[in-house]
Amino acid sequence: MLAILNTILFALNLYIWILIASAIFSWLYAFNVINSRNQFVGMIGQALSALTEPVLRPIRRFMPNLGGVDISPIVVFILIYFLQQVIILYLYPMAAGY
Repeated sequence: MLAILNTILFALNLYIWILIASAIFSWLYAFNVINSRNQFVGMIGQALSALTEPVLRPIRRFMPNLGGVDISPIVVFILIYFLQQVIILYLYPMAAGY
């Protein structure tokens, strides 16, 4: 059971890094720092979008309009942190038999 919990925690940490990469990529794209016509850049953008949009889109529907500022990744960070704490504080001790 501990192996499963460790794998879930690893996946949550990996998704945090994917969200950070997606945010940085969107800023670079918006400010024309990277070449938007490059095929490799387009593939990276599509991959990051495909990985993050299914989670961010439902949150954006409920968030108020803040004038172009997207705080939905912050909401996802908070939810992931909450899940990690539940796993560490409640599920780990039950799985370890404390």
